[in-house]
Amino acid sequence: MLAAASPESRAITRVERREDSLYLYSQAGMHRLSPVNDRTVRVTYTESGQFSQEEKPGVLQKAPYGEWDYTEAGNRIVLRIRLLKVEICRETASCRYCDGEGRVLLRERGKDSKVLEEFPVYRLSAQGSRIEKAATPDGVKDVVREAARIPDGTRCHTRLHLEWEGEEGLFGLGQHEEGFGSLRGETVYVHQANRKIAVPLLVSTKGYGILMDTYSPMVFQDSAYGSYLYTEADREMDFYFMNGATMDGVVAQYRMLTGKAALLPKWAFGYLQSQERYETQEEVLETARQYRERGIGLDGIVLDWCSWEEGKWGQKSFDRGRFPDPAGMVRQLHREGVHFMLSIWPNMDESTENYREFRDRGLLLPGSNIYDPLRGEGRALYWDQVRRGYGDCDVDAWWCDNSEPFTPEWNHMERPEPSRMYEEYCADAGLRLPAEMMDAFGLFHARAISEGQRGIWDKRVFNLTRSGTTGQQRYGAVLWSGDTAATWDTLRRQIAAGTHFCASGMPYWTVDIGGFFVREGRPWYWKGDYPRADGDLGYRELFVRWYQWGAFLPVFRGHGTDCRRELWRYANGEEPFYDALLLANRLRYRLMPYIYSLAGLSWLEDRSIIRHLAFGFPGDRQAWDIRDQYLFGEGLMVCPVTEPLYYGRDSARIEGRLRSRRVYLPEGCRWYDYWTNEAYGGGQWIEAAAPLMHIPLFVREGTVLPMAQAARSTGEQGQGLTVTVYPGRDGRFVLYEDEGDGFGYEDGEYALTTLCWEEGPGKLRVEKTKECGSIAGRYRIEKVVIAAG
Repeated sequence: MLAAASPESRAITRVERREDSLYLYSQAGMHRLSPVNDRTVRVTYTESGQFSQEEKPGVLQKAPYGEWDYTEAGNRIVLRIRLLKVEICRETASCRYCDGEGRVLLRERGKDSKVLEEFPVYRLSAQGSRIEKAATPDGVKDVVREAARIPDGTRCHTRLHLEWEGEEGLFGLGQHEEGFGSLRGETVYVHQANRKIAVPLLVSTKGYGILMDTYSPMVFQDSAYGSYLYTEADREMDFYFMNGATMDGVVAQYRMLTGKAALLPKWAFGYLQSQERYETQEEVLETARQYRERGIGLDGIVLDWCSWEEGKWGQKSFDRGRFPDPAGMVRQLHREGVHFMLSIWPNMDESTENYREFRDRGLLLPGSNIYDPLRGEGRALYWDQVRRGYGDCDVDAWWCDNSEPFTPEWNHMERPEPSRMYEEYCADAGLRLPAEMMDAFGLFHARAISEGQRGIWDKRVFNLTRSGTTGQQRYGAVLWSGDTAATWDTLRRQIAAGTHFCASGMPYWTVDIGGFFVREGRPWYWKGDYPRADGDLGYRELFVRWYQWGAFLPVFRGHGTDCRRELWRYANGEEPFYDALLLANRLRYRLMPYIYSLAGLSWLEDRSIIRHLAFGFPGDRQAWDIRDQYLFGEGLMVCPVTEPLYYGRDSARIEGRLRSRRVYLPEGCRWYDYWTNEAYGGGQWIEAAAPLMHIPLFVREGTVLPMAQAARSTGEQGQGLTVTVYPGRDGRFVLYEDEGDGFGYEDGEYALTTLCWEEGPGKLRVEKTKECGSIAGRYRIEKVVIAAG
């Protein structure tokens, strides 16, 4: 008969306070609980006998916090800080997390709550490996067909088992294609991919959050297999439990730990025109000229890939045959008030000088033509090549494409299962990057750009990139959702993707308006619904709805392949598509004082621009699973149209359908229809008018909404404001102003004006909350409007 081997005991045998941490010892392993402030604690668990001294790239908060105590009584050990209490069961070492009043927020599983499994890891050896070139939409990549592996020590799979305390909604963990509502009951694979972004922050409607301090892939599981957070490869289990009191409070704690969100230049919030791709200098300048002559708002134009010479992929220089005077081109754009963003890549063809320089200095990732940003020398060389190649061109912003350089899912004709996609990513990325840093390439790449630019230019960093993780918000990074396909289902799921991403602590996110792929190709990802592309009225309607939604994203940008994306291309005698696009463009610019203030307060007060409805209404159970509405700031609720109301595929006219969409109005307040000022009570579903000309948009009572005149750019916009008040309760809005670029804002060079609505007397009061020289008082309130419900 088999005999069971007794596991090592998890019972805590010794408790010790040292170095402002509480150490708990058992036969199985060692816990360390380290309070960070009065509402956050770091929890680390190891079975190796000592804690790792490894420096991690995302979390910055290192200073000890000593204002806490602990007690031991019977089977309980209790660590107390002012707003958080951690109760540890002496027998099992499982934790229970409570607020300052003792209300339970979350429990770890009662037995074996923290599990580590050690395993060997390997790196790729170029000697003996078979590596082949493969053409992908991200250029030619090196694919490992047979790998010779070098041992690289051991790491641990970690698993934190949890027991939810009653009903709650869960959000975050980065960007997911599936279109999730609350993550309860779901399985989420958290890793980098072309259309996935891994940010290991989980936020609850109960006002707490868990930040796994991991840079390896991760799995969230809440199913018949259990409820747990699993990390693929770490030296120990390491996470932060945060009692933010609210979901916004959790995001603030995340930023406290990982750094402030750098403020983008003001022009970054205007419209950005992109296209796959502008091929010549003349084409770039002509596009900008058309926008200016037509009076359409435009703040930036984007030059996508292949600005280099033919056959020299990734070389940081212009093809002078197509771009004979790039510095002159940018000067001309600047004269017209248009900024310039340039696409640069981390992978380089072996024929390029850039590649040879990295190769000769041993700064490439194994078995690849991709530079190694995890090494300071690699980051410095990459920026030096950027400076040498483009320093005289006065480039305003960078598009760091392919910042998740290992995307094995795109090597398939059919879409892999999510679990297979996860496994292949771990297998591929784990051979090129340290196992515990598989998800961190984008973070280090963004750091290279930010630190390099800040070292030489007094120009705010604006880095459009496709991959990121913990802490990337401090590097001026704007994440976008990858190469999506033009379908109504994609549009619907993208809305949910954005709300989860921004719930993960990152303020800046955008999309390819209209979907990147419009036609249908052979690979699984090239699956647009429109073979005739913009010749199909069905696609034109989809583009309009995508554009209307894009006007309510932090960054507003059109981009894609298969057809042109300039707005006038969508003019058509059948329907006013072009007029609808112009209206959305003008509304974006009219809302610029509101939008730029949201951005300023995202930096100053650690707020979010996009907020899932659960952030504003955590007690409204219906709000948790709303996937196609969200809050833009605190006052506006955006309700994109996510189905065709006028045309199907092949321009087939839709007859007899209501031009409306069903909208949920969260409970606890009244809501005003932005377009009609009609007021509705909360806690109900309504049928909202959705004509082609505008997106359904609702304003919460008590909102104070500052708006300017529409303009051709943020630089041309005047200072006169119309302030609309939506009455029903007291309200306030903090108007943020600064120079719009440079880093003076970090040294206090900004002004705040608080607009206070007092419901009782029906009065709008204006307070200069913070003044700073010439910045203060630039805005002038020319008109106050009280919305009549």
